[in-house]
Amino acid sequence: MQTRERGEEALHTSQNGKGMNVQQDDSSNGGGRNMRPIFIGIGVIVAILAIIWGVRYFEYAHVHQTTDDARVDANTVAVTNKITERVDQILVDTDQPVKKGQLLVVLDSATERAAVAQAQANLELALENQQSGVTQGAGGVTQAQANVQNAAAEVPVAQAGVSAAQAQVQQAQAQLPGAAQAVANARANLQRTQALVRTGDVAKEQLDSAQAQFAQAESQYRAAQDAVNVAQANLGAAQQKVSAAQASVGAAQGGVQAAQGKLSQAQEPAQIAAQRAALQIAQQNLANTRIYAAMDGVIGEKSVEVGQTVSSGTTMLTLIPDQVFITANFKETQVGSMHAGQPVDIHVDAYKGVTFKGSVDSINPASQNTYALVPAQNSTGNFVKVTQRIPVKIVFERDTDFNKYPMRPGMSVEASVLVQ
Repeated sequence: MQTRERGEEALHTSQNGKGMNVQQDDSSNGGGRNMRPIFIGIGVIVAILAIIWGVRYFEYAHVHQTTDDARVDANTVAVTNKITERVDQILVDTDQPVKKGQLLVVLDSATERAAVAQAQANLELALENQQSGVTQGAGGVTQAQANVQNAAAEVPVAQAGVSAAQAQVQQAQAQLPGAAQAVANARANLQRTQALVRTGDVAKEQLDSAQAQFAQAESQYRAAQDAVNVAQANLGAAQQKVSAAQASVGAAQGGVQAAQGKLSQAQEPAQIAAQRAALQIAQQNLANTRIYAAMDGVIGEKSVEVGQTVSSGTTMLTLIPDQVFITANFKETQVGSMHAGQPVDIHVDAYKGVTFKGSVDSINPASQNTYALVPAQNSTGNFVKVTQRIPVKIVFERDTDFNKYPMRPGMSVEASVLVQ
């Protein structure tokens, strides 16, 4: 009896334990059914948010062309020198902001100052020589012109001598026919007297008289001929004097031209211009010993030190200008609807969560591959179509706060262009 009662009690206890376990399981199942709506609600919310984000992304991507192949860029300036000289002073340092016209580097200028002084002295000497040459040339021209006047005055005198000689020739020639006629008469008289003397009609004394008259007539005729010859010789001499006087005039006029040429040579501005040019070159070389900033910007790199001798064209400093822009490389399939002036959203990796505004400034006329040193085509001439990248220049809006968000050339950028 006791044993049976103990068995029934144990069975009852076991059944009560199962009942408790079942009740606990029912409690656990009831708690799971209560959490499920919460998870479902969270999932719905996440799905709705994902749909909203997806729609907004689709709408944005549908009207924008985006690339992350972009960088901040700037037209960096290499500060170089024009002359070979030693560096005397460097007045700026790396990362230092500078203003346009600010003195950056001073080169040693002793040689250049001496060259300026020498060029100035050469110019002054050339001016003095020119003034002296002009004075002498003007005097030579005056003297030559006086010689021309004197030579010209001798021409009328010589021409007057010619006229007088011509008159003498005419006068001598006028006496010659009478002398010839006198000789003919004397000859005829002598012949008659000789005939009469042979016949005895006249005395011999008349023959002597006729011979004497004939000899005198011949003498007078020869004298008349000599007078003509002398007059003609005098005429030739007078004509030669005229030619000589005219030649003297020509020579004097040539002297005037020579004197004027010397005067023009003395007044020639080329010599003075050459000296002035040499002075300007020397002054420019002196000015080139002081190197100034060409624009506002920041010193990006310093390549020289004080005491170093730099040759012409050496890059001493690199100046990064304040005006920066974006160079974005878009695929050729993206630029078909792009044009200048379209707005751009700019995200710089250095400034997370900040959207900068800009606009398309220009689209490069060729792809990146066009500027490559090695052509894309292989040696067999086969062309493989590859989507090319077209550089697009994007500028920031004027109100961009570069003091708060400094832009450094080379920063990575993501650019999205509104094309619709």
